[in-house]
Amino acid sequence: MKLTREQYNEIAEYLEQLRPTRQCMRILAEKFPDQSQSTLQSIFSQEYQKRIKRTHWKHHSAEATSSYYKRYLNGVMRNPAASVLLELANEVDFSPALMARIVLEEFLHQQEGVLPTKPVINSMIRDPSKIPDRVLARQVFQCTVNDCCYGPLVDCIKHAIGHEHEILLREMLQEKKLSFLDENQLRAKGYDKTPDIILEVPVAVEGHVIHWIESKASFGDECSHQSYLHDQFWSYWNRESLIGCSAPVQQKLQEKSSKQ
Repeated sequence: MKLTREQYNEIAEYLEQLRPTRQCMRILAEKFPDQSQSTLQSIFSQEYQKRIKRTHWKHHSAEATSSYYKRYLNGVMRNPAASVLLELANEVDFSPALMARIVLEEFLHQQEGVLPTKPVINSMIRDPSKIPDRVLARQVFQCTVNDCCYGPLVDCIKHAIGHEHEILLREMLQEKKLSFLDENQLRAKGYDKTPDIILEVPVAVEGHVIHWIESKASFGDECSHQSYLHDQFWSYWNRESLIGCSAPVQQKLQEKSSKQ
């Protein structure tokens, strides 16, 4: 799906007032009925993550951590059944899942006298039944299931969607009877960093010669494109003569290079 820059900016500006809750997607769908649910979800997720990165330092300062933990303790003391952490996260405009992580880290620090390791925290976030406090375990679970941008459930969904789109991509190429190698086949040949698909015979699309395809099941905004270019795409471009894999393609690429 293609959006104009004006349409994208309108959606991004509206997103500034929303919180990462399940209800926000209903609000978005009502505001922008012409856009698909998956498009709005992807844009919201990316824009919200940008917002969190801009304010991450503020929520992880020693003062903020201590304040959040004290507010959590006071809240559950008054009413253990209340959604203390979820409401606190929404109040300070922070991810519920990340708020749960901050409070859990402080809880374990207070209990054990040392900072917990990242694997321990990750394990408890994924499985709150491991948390040695039933009230906190319920609070953490509530935060993770109500956060549509961060947390283990979101990670699983993103992984599943990414895998699904890679399968769809391979099926589309097979329907077009295009010869290609996928990521698993390339790794078996010894390549450590590869795109999802290498076309053994390049094709032309809208006037551009396509040698490889990287599947990204997310909205392609300018920031994402720049990040992917830096982290992945330029390395594919620089190794283009190797990416072709087959001798005929390598020869064609070398001929192309010599002509340039």
